[in-house]
Amino acid sequence: MKFASRLSRLGTETAFDVLNEINELRSKGRDIIALSIGEPACATAPNIKEAAKKALDKDLTHYSPSAGITEFRRAAAEYVSRTRGIPVDPAEVVIVPGGKPVLFFSMLACIEEGDEVIYPMPGYPIYESMINFVGAKAVPLRLREERNFSFDVKELRSKISDRTRMVIINSPQNPTGGVIPKNDLHEVAELSLKHDFWVLSDEIYSRIVYSGKPESISQFPGMKERTIILDGHSKTYAMTGWRVGYGVMPKELAAHVSRLMTNSNSCTATFTQYAAMEALTGPQDYVTDMVEGFRKNRDLVVEGLNKIEGFSCHTPAGAFYAYPNVTRACREHGFASSRELQQFLLHEGGVAVLGQHCFGTRPADEDQEYIRLSYVSSSTDIKEALRRIERALSDKQLVDRFLEKERAKDVVKR
Repeated sequence: MKFASRLSRLGTETAFDVLNEINELRSKGRDIIALSIGEPACATAPNIKEAAKKALDKDLTHYSPSAGITEFRRAAAEYVSRTRGIPVDPAEVVIVPGGKPVLFFSMLACIEEGDEVIYPMPGYPIYESMINFVGAKAVPLRLREERNFSFDVKELRSKISDRTRMVIINSPQNPTGGVIPKNDLHEVAELSLKHDFWVLSDEIYSRIVYSGKPESISQFPGMKERTIILDGHSKTYAMTGWRVGYGVMPKELAAHVSRLMTNSNSCTATFTQYAAMEALTGPQDYVTDMVEGFRKNRDLVVEGLNKIEGFSCHTPAGAFYAYPNVTRACREHGFASSRELQQFLLHEGGVAVLGQHCFGTRPADEDQEYIRLSYVSSSTDIKEALRRIERALSDKQLVDRFLEKERAKDVVKR
């Protein structure tokens, strides 16, 4: 059977591959602490679940408009207007099943084959995957540890060409927890106006910041007309499985994205939209408490990681990820890369993390190694995970046996 050649350009989200490994090990009786998936461990708030139940009881289970229920679009518009300080019309909002469709549909609608899209590296792997899939050239922009995992605007300026059609930014950022300073966002805005490119602003973690307030590039003059805001309910409201997200964009683009929804999903599940509307308009104490819990976990995990020999962890300013530099640990213990360290910690330490390779194609000149830990678990699990990591790495015989097995696998493959 023959398949379309474009499938060779389609990547994946490696976190789900690791989740499969975790489930397989657990099925064999292994005790694994998973710090790999970016999913709040707490339950969805009771008032949100109650809104879904009421919608089901009212038989609100049929098609909605492809762009979303009018009341929900209005609620999302009011929320974004209030939080970003920009006027938003409901016609500029499209409700979609999760955050990924905003990425996919925006690129399908705005990017031609051969165009260039600049995206953050390391970054959410679907950015690179979708850029390649639509036939554009993926141009990585390095997030640098010395800049608190933001990028150098001068470096961005050097990557812009006459084929640049979109720049993707993500703040707070996955996987590093970095936040782009407001002054840098302003400079990116000026570049967008000068060079006439779209900005796709992934703001899915906008409510999870630990100091100050989140900043959106859409606030600057002229940027609302060329910014696509991606937001949703998965992270803020612990609703990953509900699959509700939304994009805010110019009306003309919203109409195109709505038509793509018609051609692919028809609409987002109706009763989940009513639940999501309650999330936006109802009490926010649940979110406040959840973020405060993340803050405590952040401090716990950063302090613990910095005590492990060969680890160095910057304190993240937002999201719920720690991204420690493990270069020295890899070199001292003989791991070829963070990928190998990831496998060692999973199979020998009983702790699931994600290596640097899970967040995009590694630049040829990158000589540092990182891993990502999601600190959404209980403090008890985090403490135990840190203990396991330190204990496993301190056992030289355990490390040597693991590396011997890995090298033997490589020989067999060759």
